[in-house]
Amino acid sequence: MSHRFLVEAGRWTIEGSWLERDGLPVLVKGKILIAWSRDNWFTMVTKLVFPESEREGIALQYRGRLNAGDRQYNFVLQHSALGRVEGEGWLAPESIVQRYWVLGDRQRRTGFETLYTLDRDRYYMSSSIMAGHYLQSTMEAHVERQPMQ
Repeated sequence: MSHRFLVEAGRWTIEGSWLERDGLPVLVKGKILIAWSRDNWFTMVTKLVFPESEREGIALQYRGRLNAGDRQYNFVLQHSALGRVEGEGWLAPESIVQRYWVLGDRQRRTGFETLYTLDRDRYYMSSSIMAGHYLQSTMEAHVERQPMQ
């Protein structure tokens, strides 16, 4: 199955659960906007909110390059909770896997996410942030493409 998430410009919604160490799951919702330039650079902007919690929202702004036909890419990310981040991604046949690490971080925070294809317009996402060898938080959510207007 060919991917639409990330490899095509579009708007996506996200809804699921966020879980932090020693906490109960909380509802997370958000929006993702993906845009492409003519020279194979993508920008992905994500905003996550926690409507039933006092937890502050999270904003993420990715910039990366993926050449046509490639299955691997690198990106930089400005993360409102983690700061400056670098990462890599792989386009697998049924999923998109990303790994990232926080630059200059004494806590050695890293993260990963997997978007598994449900169909051309829906993915299931699982992601985690780690500090050293320990999980700090995890999110599981459905990601759905919105119709172009």
